[in-house]
This record gives sequence, structure tokens and C-alpha cells, in this order.
Amino acid sequence: MRIGLLGFGTVGKGVYELTAPRNDIQVVKVLCRRELTLPDAQVTHDFNDILNDDTIDTVVEVIGGLHPAWEYVKAAIEAGKNVVTANKALVAHYYDELLPLANAKGVSVRCTASVGGGIGWLSELERVRRCETVSRVGGIMNGTCNYILDSMTRLDLEYADVLRNAQVLGYAEADPSTDVDGIDTWHKLIVSANIAFGISLDIDAIPAAGISKITRDDVAMFRRKGYTCKLMSAAQVAEGFYSAYVQPTLVENGALEAAVPMNYNLITLQGNTSGRQSFFGQGAGRYPTAYNVVQDCVDILAGRGFYCPYGVKVAVLNDKRLRYYVRGAKDAWLQSQKQESWGEAIVTKPVRVDEMHAWLKKNPDAFIAALPEKN
Repeated sequence: MRIGLLGFGTVGKGVYELTAPRNDIQVVKVLCRRELTLPDAQVTHDFNDILNDDTIDTVVEVIGGLHPAWEYVKAAIEAGKNVVTANKALVAHYYDELLPLANAKGVSVRCTASVGGGIGWLSELERVRRCETVSRVGGIMNGTCNYILDSMTRLDLEYADVLRNAQVLGYAEADPSTDVDGIDTWHKLIVSANIAFGISLDIDAIPAAGISKITRDDVAMFRRKGYTCKLMSAAQVAEGFYSAYVQPTLVENGALEAAVPMNYNLITLQGNTSGRQSFFGQGAGRYPTAYNVVQDCVDILAGRGFYCPYGVKVAVLNDKRLRYYVRGAKDAWLQSQKQESWGEAIVTKPVRVDEMHAWLKKNPDAFIAALPEKN
């Protein structure tokens, strides 16, 4: 396999280093903005140098973002090249164009590193689908948010202080909004659910709420009540109806999710034969992520394309009713849903997920967290 590598940042450098000792996979050209010299690969600033090289059969995209990543990936597929990407935003937003195009051109696309970093989550979904039906996927998918919430819970710190620590450690970007507003988790949930269920979800109907409004007082209240707050994703199919959402969620202190530390992930599926399977590990980092990129290259060499056939577009119905902790805003509708008071916050009666998120969209300074479902 001869690779054109798009990007030479944290993950790109890891891919280059992990493939260097192999004799079946070789990075021959690297697209990089900065001046760079490599002993065994040509560095270019022009994507066309990779696109027009007929000896390159696979493009590895690790530059991130939607543009120009999508334009590069689309052009590579149209040129008959396989694609491996770690870009969850690209796969989530362009799912309906990406897979049909790859099928039409007879090339392979893999994206294991886009969800879970070094966890082989998507490749395991592929294996599970061979023998059983998956009815639910989700869990803790963002290491930045988990680091913030875990530190606030264990160390009794304010959100802003922990965020600064996360930025110093490299867990959070200078602009952390994609992580803390739940968008990164939203992308990962979409990709996971599409593969798990063999469909294409209507992404416009999938809401996401983040953790940027949480306070130390909120966390202290949860502790007194026997809960830990985590940013959770959830997608489910039941009786032909699909639901999917991302939101802060309170889990009981004895739950497996409550113990997930630092920047780790815990992603879970529910199979009709195997039951619950959970996957734990670091969701980011140079070598964990690059490892799954290289694994995808090996899979393509073995003839494995995408994890499932492209599925039909389906609607999302978030009519599940949950109780919510709500602080920071009050209006007539919210008061009508009140069940009890927790200090300055209230806990609602069971409210539809889509109604709660619609209310939050109108009250963006509020903080919500779903309470555990009652058995």
C-alpha cells in the first residue's frame, strides 16, 4: 500500500512513525502546510501532487475539520483511491455522499479512529453486526469533557479552573467549544449509530447539550444526592423507531460510568445475543489514534471496506421521557414541569427529551442534566 498522508500534526506524525518499519505500507507523500523534510517521503503543499500520483492507492486524511478535508477526500475517491480518515465531523456530515460515492467508484473507506481514538469501537461494531442485532449504542465519548467533570467531582474545583488545566495539559483546545458544547460527542454518536443500525440518521433531529454551564455547586449537589455527572450519548432503535441525543447525565455513584477517570472513554453497545458490551480506553492521543488509522490500512489490504452497507435515511423521534435537573433559568413552562427543588435548581417531572432540548435552546444560559431512568 502506497499512502498519500494529508496532515502531519499529532496524529499524522504518529501514522508516519508507525508505518515506517513496515514493508507492506509506506507513506510516500505528505501534504503539510509547514516546511518539512522527511527521509523517505516527499512533502508537498499541493494536494494535486498526491491526487495525480497514480502510484498512490490510499489517502489517509488526518487534517480534521470539514473543509478542505471533504473536498480532498471526495476527489481522492473519484480518482479511485481508498480513504482512511480519523475525521468524525466529515463522516457524520457527509455520510450520505461519502458511502454511495465510494461504492460507485469501487474503493474502500475506513474511519475506526474517528470514534474512540485508540479503542477499536467501530471495528467491533462491524464484528457484532455479523451475528446479532444492535439495539443501543452510546456512553462517554469525549475525553476533554470527562477530564473536566472527573476533576470537578474529585477535586471540588470550578469549571473555569479545570478547563484551564485541561488546556495546559493538551486535553482541550484554546477554543474548547466543540468539545464542551457536545458537538464532538454528537459527531461520534451519529457515526456510531449509523454503523450499528445500518441506517443514516436525520442529523438535524439529534440534539446535543454540553457542560459549559456546570458549576462547582451543581457538582456538590450531585455528590450529596449520590450521583456523578457525565456527558453521555445515547442512540436506540425500538420497534422500528430511532432516538439519539447527547446530554449531561447523572449516573449513580456505583455505576460503571461514574468510575471512568480523567480523559478516558467508555462506549457501550447492547446486542440481542451478547447483551451489554462496554469498551474502555483513551479516546485520543497520537499513538492510540494513529494505531487505529494503521489498523484500517491493514484492513483495506485484507479487502475489508466500510463496516456496513449504506442504509436508508431514517427519522429520529426523541419522545423518551426523563427527569431533569435544571438550573439557571425559569419560565412558565419549566415551572409547570417542576417536581421538586434541589437548592436553586429544580428537578422536573418526566419530560420528553426533545421538549427539554427545545426549551434549552431558548434558554442557553441554563444547565440541564438528565437523571437516571427508573427501572
